[in-house]
Amino acid sequence: MDSLWYVLLLLLTCIIVHALLFHFAKNNKPNNYKLPPGPSPLPIIGNLLELGKNPHQSSANLAKLYGPIMTLKLGQLTTIVISSADMAKEVLQTHDKFLSNRTVPEAASVHNHHHHSMAFMPITPLWRTLRKICNNQLFSNTVLGTSQDLRHKQLQELLSEIHQCSMSGEAVDIGRVAFKTTINLLSKTIFSHSIGKVGELKELVANIMREGGKPNLADYFPALKMVDPQGIRSRNTVNAGKVLEVFDHLINQRKKLRSETGFDPNSDMLETLLNMSHENSQEVEKINIQHLMMTLFVAGTDTMTSTLEWAMTELLCNPTTMSKAKKELEETIGKGNPIEETDIVKLPYLQAIVKETFRLHPAVPFLIPRKADTNVELNGYTIPKGSQILINVWAIGRDSSTWNDPHLFSPERFMGSDIDVKGRHFELIPFGGGRRMCPGLPYAMRVLLLTLGSLINVFDWRLENDMRPEDIDMEEEFGVALQKSMPLRAIPIKVKS
Repeated sequence: MDSLWYVLLLLLTCIIVHALLFHFAKNNKPNNYKLPPGPSPLPIIGNLLELGKNPHQSSANLAKLYGPIMTLKLGQLTTIVISSADMAKEVLQTHDKFLSNRTVPEAASVHNHHHHSMAFMPITPLWRTLRKICNNQLFSNTVLGTSQDLRHKQLQELLSEIHQCSMSGEAVDIGRVAFKTTINLLSKTIFSHSIGKVGELKELVANIMREGGKPNLADYFPALKMVDPQGIRSRNTVNAGKVLEVFDHLINQRKKLRSETGFDPNSDMLETLLNMSHENSQEVEKINIQHLMMTLFVAGTDTMTSTLEWAMTELLCNPTTMSKAKKELEETIGKGNPIEETDIVKLPYLQAIVKETFRLHPAVPFLIPRKADTNVELNGYTIPKGSQILINVWAIGRDSSTWNDPHLFSPERFMGSDIDVKGRHFELIPFGGGRRMCPGLPYAMRVLLLTLGSLINVFDWRLENDMRPEDIDMEEEFGVALQKSMPLRAIPIKVKS
């Protein structure tokens, strides 16, 4: 016990000394710029205590006092928080060139992920190559069209599982089945089949997201990176290592099959990536493919799971909206039928429901943090070189100067509107914008609309234990993805065609 207290005391001393040296060095260095306003920071820890357990909400409240561009001191990290569509446009479009690189959290640096993953690596020729592959070879509408049969079969498995619950009157944990479905859909799209260790992979992905969502002292005090006081880097090193091993095995397995006579390649993402690697071996290596797959699985599963669960929650809270959605589906594809991907374009109200879900419950409330490569003038203030930029899309989606009745779930606001989620309308940017915009948008939208539409057209839903819609817990749990604090459970009732 004495040795533990000694270590903790030494650790605290290191933090204080390092922070004081940083503080005095910074104060003795003349600054000729004007920072955006913000709350007064405490010595050493800055504004960390003001963030609380839901930083997206607390920073949105602070922005009401200090404005849509605000400075927070998070330990030794200067952070600029953007909370309006106009300011987001300045960051993501006007000054995108100088604000496109990343602040890399310790949780994402394991196995040098930030050097190989397109999500975190700097803007380099390799990044541009990977981005081009994603846009043209993996997520184009043409390529996704060739793999839609794989997703259709996986959707049938989901509906069959829920049908069994409807036969027994058993409640469905919407988040759990959504997670299982999204990870299996990704497996089918990338590998043409479900991964044998899908259960283990799901747990590892969940662990990576959980660790990544925890506030990490090592991110706020650089002196602690070597110490890893909370063990976040250590645990994520193990989790990510196991995920990379799974993908290493699958890549080697496919390479072996490709060398055999008579191999009939499937039109999946892995085949495309291996072809690209063969043609451009000096540009795209095996390690890039492994880390790209890890990015797709980690980023794709939790975010789509969260969006599906929030969409179903809002529909069950708003029976009138549910009825309108069911009516559109019945008139377009027939009552009780699962939808096809080709039906999506004919379902504007269903699309509006997903947009409204993104507005109120963006999967990644701050997007992925950006970093200033140089001093940037913005709205009369300076974003200093090396500072972190957080875009609070949660606050932007609830901005009363942009949206009427911003806290009301109303898909009707998007009917007849040209607002989309493609990064052109900065009041709705769940996938980000600019050159760092999420390349998986076309895939995510297909899966979300396909799955949500089928769930509400094939089944009616009743809340467990005769709960009333107004009693549903709408509390949020902050993390890498914005989850519901309490899982949504509902009883499915098969609709007769």
